[in-house]
Amino acid sequence: MTFTVWIGFLLAAILIAVTPGPGAVISMSTGMLLGYRRALLVIMGLQVAILTHIAVIAVGVGALLAGSELAFGLVKSVGAGYLVWLGVQKWRAPPTPVGQMAQSVRGDKLFLQGLLVNLTNPKAVIFVGALVPQFIDPASAQLPQYLTIAATLCLTDILVMSAYAIAAARLGGWMQDPGALRHQNRLFGALFVCAGGLLAFASRVTR
Repeated sequence: MTFTVWIGFLLAAILIAVTPGPGAVISMSTGMLLGYRRALLVIMGLQVAILTHIAVIAVGVGALLAGSELAFGLVKSVGAGYLVWLGVQKWRAPPTPVGQMAQSVRGDKLFLQGLLVNLTNPKAVIFVGALVPQFIDPASAQLPQYLTIAATLCLTDILVMSAYAIAAARLGGWMQDPGALRHQNRLFGALFVCAGGLLAFASRVTR
């Protein structure tokens, strides 16, 4: 991969990262309610999912997913259902003050949430599958190119998701009363449900 090709991929990676989606929603939600340090666990889960997507594409499974109605529909349903479930849980969550909540939420649970949000999004696999091969030189060694792509995607996504989470954390620091916290929970709950609904609807339309 030449430097010019890498710059082109970097610009594409930035565009992918800044486009609002489930990853941005969960990063902002966790940052607002628990602070950036806890949101970083979610963000790390998102990155492991991205690495998994790239590995799937590298071995050609992404093409199978793209070409199989059953596989696409199954993954789509699981991903949409998980986002809706997160939304319902967020909507029903009690208005717990930020400090108390940060102590009670386990780190592995936050990591798993981030992992599942990205992992169960078939659109991410299809999108990466359509994007990545355009920047791979078939005449050169494949592994270094995929490693460069993985590092670029993950570092870009970490920076962008961190920006979302930090901005939300600053806002969350001003909202400590139960009424405001209840509105936060319901806002992000609605966003998760909408994300799940859009995932299901968009997947049905494009198939």
